[in-house]
Amino acid sequence: MAGRTLDVEDRRDRLRALGELLRRLRKDAGLTGKDLALRAGVAQPTISRIETGRLLPVPETVDRLVEALGLDDAGRGELNALLVRLRDEVSRLKGGLAGREAANVARLRSARRVVVFSSAMVPALLQTAEYARLALAIGREVDEEDAAKAAAVRVEGQAVLFESGREFSFVLTEGAVRTWPGSPALMLAQLDRLLQVATLPHVTLGVVPWSVQAPAFPLHGFTVYDGAVSVVESLTGDLTLTEPGELSAHGETFEVFAAVAVYGEELRDLLGRIGADYRTLATHL
Repeated sequence: MAGRTLDVEDRRDRLRALGELLRRLRKDAGLTGKDLALRAGVAQPTISRIETGRLLPVPETVDRLVEALGLDDAGRGELNALLVRLRDEVSRLKGGLAGREAANVARLRSARRVVVFSSAMVPALLQTAEYARLALAIGREVDEEDAAKAAAVRVEGQAVLFESGREFSFVLTEGAVRTWPGSPALMLAQLDRLLQVATLPHVTLGVVPWSVQAPAFPLHGFTVYDGAVSVVESLTGDLTLTEPGELSAHGETFEVFAAVAVYGEELRDLLGRIGADYRTLATHL
């Protein structure tokens, strides 16, 4: 109970901090609460409730406020850092995998540029429904119904991949694509999914072949949102990193692996060879 109380208090503190930040940004822009509400196309009481720490805005409202305030990257980064922590705390209060996935989807919808490096598994944004269910449940003591709901939320959240005005960059190691949590047939479907996503105009997808010397040790994967927040998924939850040194290290790691990854036709050839290996494996099982 003490832990839950602390989460509630932390959430209230961050809601107040969010309200104070929005108030400062609004005043820096020379706007009244009414002016901001009109510019953003939201109700004035909504602005008031956010500024007084009584409301956590949905991603759509945040996007409208950012545009209305004319925030630069630094201002948006400061706002996002608070929102990410708040949504993580809300997901913990809700409990369960589905709540955590809903928080992740909200974080995705508030971001314009998402950079993902994965060394052990296919990233959540690229997973098929069956892969997602296994990724959430295999090797863990979880409620099967909760895992199924969480997988559905994760897959529904992938709709952001098809929205204009966003940019996604993925780099995976070959090991991430060759780690199979289910059957070879499941992985063949997953490979098809990767090939489909790689054709989207605002998505860049590369895979580092095992035949390339590793430029660094890929100790863990991460997802960077708008260059302001990096999230590392662990066995027990997500680690949210916002320190400049941490963000810089993740950015540099992504770039060195991206430089040796294959894309386009080379990617298709690599995934084709991996698919052939899965089909051979299926005949032996």
